Amino acid sequence: MADTFPALSLDRDRHPTPDFFVCDIFDALPKDDMASMEHPIFSLSTRPDRRILNYAHNGTEITVVPSVKGLATLHDKDILIYCISQLMAAVNAGRSISRKLTLKAHDLLVATNRETSGDGYKRLREAFERLAGTRITTNMETGGQEVTTGFGLIESWQIVRASKGGRMASVSVVLSEWLFRAVESKSVLTLSTDYFRLRKPLERRIYELARKHCGRQKSWRVSVDTLLKKSGSASPRRVFRKMIRDMIAADHLPDYEMAEEEGDLIRFTTRNVVIEDGLHLPPLSAEALEAARRLAPGLDIYALEADWRSYWAASGKPRLRASDAAFVGYVKARAQGQT
Repeated sequence: MADTFPALSLDRDRHPTPDFFVCDIFDALPKDDMASMEHPIFSLSTRPDRRILNYAHNGTEITVVPSVKGLATLHDKDILIYCISQLMAAVNAGRSISRKLTLKAHDLLVATNRETSGDGYKRLREAFERLAGTRITTNMETGGQEVTTGFGLIESWQIVRASKGGRMASVSVVLSEWLFRAVESKSVLTLSTDYFRLRKPLERRIYELARKHCGRQKSWRVSVDTLLKKSGSASPRRVFRKMIRDMIAADHLPDYEMAEEEGDLIRFTTRNVVIEDGLHLPPLSAEALEAARRLAPGLDIYALEADWRSYWAASGKPRLRASDAAFVGYVKARAQGQT
């Protein structure tokens, strides 16, 4: 089932407000788990997709089996991103967390840039049904553990309270142990808030791959064949290449620029961040990055670097005598739960 791909453009911001995350529990940018960013487990189709998906790459094997409602889609994944964001905000605030969350449906719709109409609530319920019904068997590693296991993307969900009109007002969700383990180990990455404004599933999937593999490196190159495989697209290779070229021409992927290179390669480059006062930090050495990896195994080192640079900027951009040492010290403190 090929994924359709109409004209490219960012969706409008349906809830333009400076208080994008309206509750204290949302005091963080959207976050996604690294395992599902790395490998395709969500359907890119916008129509019911009842295929059994099989994927294998570099020792990782995944089988995804749909329910009668079809496979969970990449737009359904908004719910998981929302849950991960809430849990990580709680962790960072020193609060205890569990696999069971109670969500306000309206807040979820607003935070993920969805419509709050009756149809919006209906589609949200359908998304919960697909997430609970889709079954995954995999040896993907989360939280430093590689265990072959079968699970649903969410273990269960229940409408706790409905409004007078019959719409869900709040819903209780129990996440899978596999996903919760990713949160506990902080195996997550921050996404751009514009992620939810990307209209098409393939755009979102390509952004996920760029965010996971490029991180804060200058660039990441990947063959069209590998990108097609890792995206999970069901489109023929020639159609997929055309869609990628359309994305390159549109040039609205958050955080990253795309370019086609000889050898059937696609290059992702981090968009330049302008620092108004001209003061900036130099690139970190390979030795510093390796030392940080040893201190924080299982965490994305480039995400840690991005957090460190943001922390430095928020601290007034003090001049550092040794950036490498400052970064390694920051990672050590993070690993010990001091920051």
